[in-house]
Parts: sequence; structure tokens; C-alpha cells
Amino acid sequence: MLSLFLYIFAFVEKAPDYDQDVKPLLVRSCVSCHNGESKRGGLRLDSVHAMLKGGNSGPSVVAGKASQSLLVHAVTGKEDVEQMPPKGQKLTPAEINILKAWIDAGAKAPESEKKLAFDTGKSKHWSFQPVQNPAVPSVRDARWCRNPIDSFVLSRLESQGMKPSLLADKNTLLRRVCLDLTGLPPTREQIRDFLSDDSPEAYEKAVNSLLNSPHYGERWGRIWLDQARYADSNGYSIDGPRQIWKYRDWVISAINSDVSFDRFSTLQLAGDLVANATLEDRIATGFHRNTPINQEGGIDKEQFRVESVVDRVNTTGTVWLGLTVGCCQCHDHKFDPMSQREYYQLFAFFNTVDEPVLEVAELSLIKKRDQQRAELKNLETLQKKVDPLTNAKIASWENRLQAKNRAAISKDVLQILDLAPNGRSPAQERVVEGFFRNADALSHVGALLTHLGNWNVVADAALWDARFTLNQKILNIRAAMPDIASTLVVKEMAKPRDTFIHLAGEFTRKGARVQADTPSVLHPMQRKDNSNRIDLSKWLFDKNNPLTSRVTVNRAWQTFFGLGLVETENDFGTQGTPPSHPDLLDWLAQEYMSQGWGNKDLHRLIVTSATYMQSSNARPEYEKVDARNRLLYKQNRVRMEAELVRDAGLGVSGLLAREIGGPSVFPPQPEGVYSFTQVPKNWKANTGDRRYRRGMYTHFWRSAPHPSLVVFDAPDAVSTCTRRNRSNTPLQALTLLNDEAQVEFAMALANRMATASASDSEILQQAFLDALGRLPSPHEQQVLFELKAKNSADTSKAGGWLAVARVILNLDEFITRE
Repeated sequence: MLSLFLYIFAFVEKAPDYDQDVKPLLVRSCVSCHNGESKRGGLRLDSVHAMLKGGNSGPSVVAGKASQSLLVHAVTGKEDVEQMPPKGQKLTPAEINILKAWIDAGAKAPESEKKLAFDTGKSKHWSFQPVQNPAVPSVRDARWCRNPIDSFVLSRLESQGMKPSLLADKNTLLRRVCLDLTGLPPTREQIRDFLSDDSPEAYEKAVNSLLNSPHYGERWGRIWLDQARYADSNGYSIDGPRQIWKYRDWVISAINSDVSFDRFSTLQLAGDLVANATLEDRIATGFHRNTPINQEGGIDKEQFRVESVVDRVNTTGTVWLGLTVGCCQCHDHKFDPMSQREYYQLFAFFNTVDEPVLEVAELSLIKKRDQQRAELKNLETLQKKVDPLTNAKIASWENRLQAKNRAAISKDVLQILDLAPNGRSPAQERVVEGFFRNADALSHVGALLTHLGNWNVVADAALWDARFTLNQKILNIRAAMPDIASTLVVKEMAKPRDTFIHLAGEFTRKGARVQADTPSVLHPMQRKDNSNRIDLSKWLFDKNNPLTSRVTVNRAWQTFFGLGLVETENDFGTQGTPPSHPDLLDWLAQEYMSQGWGNKDLHRLIVTSATYMQSSNARPEYEKVDARNRLLYKQNRVRMEAELVRDAGLGVSGLLAREIGGPSVFPPQPEGVYSFTQVPKNWKANTGDRRYRRGMYTHFWRSAPHPSLVVFDAPDAVSTCTRRNRSNTPLQALTLLNDEAQVEFAMALANRMATASASDSEILQQAFLDALGRLPSPHEQQVLFELKAKNSADTSKAGGWLAVARVILNLDEFITRE
């Protein structure tokens, strides 16, 4: 004890030396877990710099204040902290006193450490290196090349002693590019114009026409909505409906207008923060309102708010960076150079937003509606006193309305009653309510509705008159009230929340406070202090960002070839696959940036390349060398996405309603879809043109999506999807053959065939051109005419053509982009 006293007394004159007295203790007991490699809890203890910086729980050392230093708490086991290290030799009381004395004396670092740089965060992995601008390679057979893309591809093929495929025939090429750019098969007029144009510019003219088509925005908008995890419901078990289709319309319009991708992205990330933000700019922020919302009772609202922010961070990392940043929510990334601290620095960008509902209308109209609401509220208060009916009772009466009583109901009301409640407009809902209230209020129709339930006929005529007059006034105000669409948006908070690291990913365990910032493995942000989502977007599209341009052009390539140049399109990190053509990837990325991030220019460049225009026919001589066609010696056959399968049937049958945008619709679907959902959903199939809208407008319930979307691998819209899976199952063939909508498409196609003024051979040839983009072979004609003859007993207008139409629309070739 005397020697210890003398040792401590000596510190009055001289503090412990870090290198001689403190570092050996830390190396012995702490550094094995807290070093530059393992860095548990985000903490390094192998340098003074690292200790002062601290880990996920905050600085481990507070210079001059040992009692406030987490390192002292850890080695002593105080402040509800387990004594460290959990295994191995713990510090003795004397050694702890040395550590405390060094901290109280200022925790000074040695001169040798001041010369070192720590935590540079740099990586030699290919995707973190700057985008290069490689020279276009020289090739032996330059005549094949149509643009620089082909030189890069052909150079690789020639190095392997391989040759590219011949160009696809004109029919196949037109169908391919129509499906890729607009998601629709070519019309008869498009086929006629293209096949009759023998000029060298015929294909380029067709491409430009497709890029200018309003359906281009629908096709590429649907691809973007996968990444935005768009749906028409909130998700979780209740899965209530939401109104956000205005965001979908904004996406389609922006793509059709060829808004540059950097602007397109900025508005979705921070449209509320851009200078002079318009209503459309604010609608764009719906990108990050597509997160699921839990509506169950008794939930911790803060927990699910945090989960929404987590989803926004993970989605941003995947969509624009192609990185699995979500792996850092609970701990440092196991493979990529990203820490948990950096994850919550990204989290801070999105932790400062409110989630309002935006009404999409002029302010004067909203003000008028608010005045009407106030008047309506007063009248409805009075209505409750004189009218015993409730909306629940009205719904009950409607459900029990018997067929024998329908004869006494007007045709206009009956048409509305035949619609499911979720398919009615507000005006139609008012008509139904008015019908039942007035029927209740007027004694002369009491007998008609007696079967609906307990019917109390009130003798006081004045009361009947008051009820009728009041109900009519309420219905008139509701009828005059404007129907204002709304959408979900984000908005920066007036007073931002503080952001803390969540220890082990648990939102209740707050660690160190962090500021908004970006991963150090990449280039630094231009503005560090008080940075917001605008600054984040600028950082994403900085010319020094090595990821955004590469990731984006790779996803475009993936759409046109089935696989990206980087196959793991959602993981450009160390666990992803390297690019098959690294120079081509960088050349495209550099070209994309230098041309102003224009998607139409990028898509035009790709689809006019000889690489894209190749035949997709099999090449047996190369299958053993490159079975998956990673060297691009041919084009790839790709099965259409779920929505496009529907769109193709609509287009070929002549039923397609070509209106752009608007609320989601309810095409036919099988009975019993909602038998397994917690909350039953109403689904009454639309009639008229809304029945024949494109697949992207089909109402999407997260808990039970439309079966035809599920069977063809549509994503669940719970999290971002950057590449759809493609399965091949018997259910798909059964759906194409028996689904109500598919049978309807076949009947419409058969009617077109039956009413055509041409020979049977000419009719079949036209149907093949419409559906497959080619003419039938003699054998195919023979088989189908035999099928038609076997079904000639069908006395309908379509006759035997219906069997033929069902076969054509069920072919693998019909749902495949060649």
C-alpha cells in the first residue's frame, strides 16, 4: 500500500506517460476487441485520437474528466456497464488509477501519434474508385459497330475468338424495342410503317417515336415505382388504403418530360427544400412516403416512425449507391468500409421530416371546401338529434337488400348499389346515403323498406318534414363540396430532431449524438454544417461520386439485356460481382454524366447499338464457353414483367384504354383473394374503360396483391426492388388460359378475327403479327386451323377463332421479349 501511495503521490508532479504507462494496459486488456479491424461498438482503443473520437456510445475519453469517461466506467463496471474486458485480464485498481490520472491530466497524445492519419476509410475496391473515361477500343471488324458501345463489346468477343450474332429481323426488332421502351406490343400501324420503310434511318425513326410516346413514361415509371416501393395501401396486418397515386402520376410525367436524373432524384429526396418549391415538387417527395404504416392499436408510434426512417436510409443506399447500407443499422458493416456511426449520420438526413398529407388543389378551392366542412359539421350535429340512422345501419340495410325489393328502386341508384363501396366515387356514395335516408324519412315508402330491419314510423309529420329538409340540405352541401385529391409527402421540420446512434439497432438505446454526413469511404460533402437532404442529393450527383452514375446506367442496361453489366445491381460492395465489361460501364457512366443525366439519351444510345439489335437465337458453339452470355455474343430472351403480360393481352385484343395516369383501378380477379387477410377488402371489378387500364394502374393491396401480379413475380412493395425475379411455373400457364381477364382478352381477339374481311389465312397471319411480331409457319397454320375446325360447333360470333386466340395468348413466345 505504501508503494502505491508513493506512486500516486508522484503524479502530483508528473502525469502518467501514454506510451509507457497507459498504452501497455490497453494493449493487454482492450485492443484485441477494439482495434482497426474488429472495432466493436464502433470503438477503437489503439490510439488517443480514436479514444477521443469514441464509438457508438460517444467519446470513450473526456479529456480532464475521468469520472465522465466511458472508458473508466467500462473498466470499473460502474454506471450500469458490464466490467470490461468480458474475457481476459481485467485492470487492477492501481492500473485503473493510472488510467484515471492520465485522463484527468488532459489525456495527452504522444508526439508520434500526432504525425499519423487515422480512419481514412479509403478502399481499393473497384466501385469506390473514381469513374474513368476509357478510350473506345479499336476492333478488327469495325463495320459491325454502330456506336461506341459495340466497340467495347466486340473487343471482348474478339479477344476470346468469338463473333457477335446477326441482327434480328425487322419484325422481332420492332416488337423488342416497343416492349422495352413503352411496355406495349407494336400496333398494326407501327408494324406497317416500319416494315414499309426501307430507309437506313427507319429504325432510328421508330426509336425516336417510341421515346416521345406518352407510354414511355408508363413503362419506365413502373420500373422506378419498384424502387420507390409504391403501393395503394399501408401494409402490415390492417393494410388500410392510402391515396398516393398523384406521386405515380408525377413519376410518369417527369419521365415523359425527360427531367434529368439528377433533378428527378433531387425532387424526390428534397422537393420540399428546393428554391421556390411548387406543388409538383412537393408531390415528388412522395418517394419516401411509400414506406409501410402500421395502423394497429397499442403500437409504439415512435418505434414505427423510426422504422420508416430506417427504410428511407436503406432505400436511398440501395437505389442511388447500390450498397447494402442496411447492414450497418445494428453494427459496422461486415464486408464494406461503412460503420454504424456513418449509418446514423445518413439516418440524420431523414430523421428531421414531418409526414403531412398534401391536398392537390388551388388554395381558393381548399378554403371554399373548409367553409363547407364547417357548415356541414353543424348540420350533421343537428342531424344526429332528429335522424336515428347511422352510416353503419345504412350499410347493414344495403347488405340485406333483397332482390324482390330492387324493382322499386330507380335504375340510377341500382347501378351504384351494384358497385362495391371501394369502387364508388364520393358522388355515388352521397346518392346511396340520400336514398336510404329519404326512404326512411318519407312514410309513403316505409312499406318498401320494412324488410330491412326494425322500422319505426313516426306519426309527427312535422318531424318527418324536418328530417327530410335537413337531410336534403346536407346532401346538397356534400354534392357541392369539391372532391380534392390528396397525396402523401415529407416536409422538413421547423425544429429538427436530434439523432443518436441506436446501440445494437434498438431505438430505445441511444448512443452518441451524430450530425448528418456521408460515408468517409466516398468523397466528402461540399457543406458539412447543418447539411440537409438537398446537400445529400448534391453529394449523390457530385462528379466525384463513383457510384450513382455507375449504378444507374447498370440498371438501364439490366432492363435492355435481362442482366446488368454488374449482375448484383443492388450490391456494388465487396460481396457483389465485378462488372463483366468494366471499361464499358465507366464509359457509359461518364457519358451519362457529361450529357446531363438524360435518360432518353442513354436509352437511345443503348437500343441503337448493334449489341442490342442482335438476334437472340441460341448459339450452341458458344454455350459451353459462355453459357450465360456475359460476353454479349447475342441478345437475351426475357419474360415480360407481370404488368406487361396484362398490357400485351390488352394491346393485342384491342381493349387497351390508353389514358395516362389517374387513380388506381380494379380489374377482375378471382373470388376469395381476401380470405386470409386480417381485414377483408372490397374488390368490385370496374366496368367500361377503367376495366381495361394498363397493369401499372391496378390497385395494389400489400397484404394481398392481385393474383395475376403475384404469379408473374411482381414485388411485394414492402421494400425497394431493383430487379424482379423471373420464375417459370405451371400457374402462369393456367392463369393465361383461365383467368377471367385473360379469357376476356382472348374473346376480344377472337371477335376481331371473326369480323375481319379477309381469308382465314390472312386473319391468322395478322393475329400472329399482332401477338408475336411474326408470321406463322405452315405447320403452325395447319395445327391452328385443325383446332378451329374442332371448335366450329361454337355458335358464338367468334366461333372456332376463340380456341385459336386462347392458344396464341398462352404461348411462351407471347409473354417473352425476344
